[in-house]
Amino acid sequence: MTDEINLSRLEPTLEDHEYPADREALTESFAGTTVLFADGDADLGDLIADVDQETFASAADAVAALQNVLPIEALGEPGQSDGDA
Repeated sequence: MTDEINLSRLEPTLEDHEYPADREALTESFAGTTVLFADGDADLGDLIADVDQETFASAADAVAALQNVLPIEALGEPGQSDGDA
């Protein structure tokens, strides 16, 4: 698979895989898929490979695990707050 997806399309993209799935299977399936961030991008297969979790029950489970390995570029400008004054 050689695609580009926005971060907001991560879960629908992961839903294309059968679950439960192990990390290795997801890594292989999504290698070559580029996730576009607010400032940059990363290979989805590489991101999945960085997750500590071995198996995923669903696409939502995989997305939750990926939240821990997303680079700061995925979230917007560093140092920005959510409105704290």
